[in-house]
Amino acid sequence: MRLSPDEIVYWQSGIIQLNATIVFTWALMLVLVVGSILVTRKLSRDLTRSRWQNLLEILVTGIEKQIAEVGLPDARTYLGFLGTLFLFVAAAALATIIPGYEPPTGSLSTTTALALCVLVAVPVFGIADQGLGGYLKSYMEPTFMMLPFNIISEVSRTLALAVRLFGNMMSGAMIIAILLTITPFIFPILMTALGLLTGMVQAYIFSILAAVYIAAATQTRKPKAATNP
Repeated sequence: MRLSPDEIVYWQSGIIQLNATIVFTWALMLVLVVGSILVTRKLSRDLTRSRWQNLLEILVTGIEKQIAEVGLPDARTYLGFLGTLFLFVAAAALATIIPGYEPPTGSLSTTTALALCVLVAVPVFGIADQGLGGYLKSYMEPTFMMLPFNIISEVSRTLALAVRLFGNMMSGAMIIAILLTITPFIFPILMTALGLLTGMVQAYIFSILAAVYIAAATQTRKPKAATNP
């Protein structure tokens, strides 16, 4: 039983190899890019809209609402990054219904890359909101002695993001494979549906945690109350 799509190697030359993780990651990105271009090339502002545009608006509105509920009032600012994270992880799970497909999120290298994207995005959004000085000062709150602990916390939660997504996706795939081996003719549809549900839940959790980390880093300042002259 394979523990990771990294074990499926299609081509190798020395230390350079082309495995299933790389192939399916790029294939998934290509599908998402081409799909987004096709869906958005003829957007309509009137009441006559295509079913794809309606689906797109429902999806974007839902993601934007979830971002706002986390505590990021200007949800549009973070929609591109957080929405992309959700769509990639969700699409990776949904594509498991395709025979021969191996979800790239079942590889620790992919989940680590996604977590590193969050690690970079958090200070980027934090600095954009508070300025460089304000963001760096947050690492020394409530006292400067907390600096090493805050840095460790930043790194450890990134590691936790990667391991959590990898562990849940891998364990879910293994359980389904075992059950399908034991009862191949009884529960295949049910197990496939369970796997899809698990993948969607993990996509939601990953993107929400990323939004929470960004919200904690930005700490958007409220406008000061007007004073009487």
